[in-house]
Amino acid sequence: MTVERTVRLMAGAFVLISLALGYWVSPYWFLFTAFVGLNLFQSGITNWCPAMAILRSLGMRDAGEPPKQVGAGPQVA
Repeated sequence: MTVERTVRLMAGAFVLISLALGYWVSPYWFLFTAFVGLNLFQSGITNWCPAMAILRSLGMRDAGEPPKQVGAGPQVA
């Protein structure tokens, strides 16, 4: 899983959850939907997203970066 895919999944989940909460619990939850939308808009303009920075600091890889080999030491021929 890459940073980009994870951010898109998180944004989609937050929008769907906040829409459901806004419909069934309180209309104030629609403000969270607007916050997610504004964050996506800001990210598209500035090419910076707080969630991406956090996921990268946790060690998640970017798209196009080769997967990390766990336990792969130097190959001896």
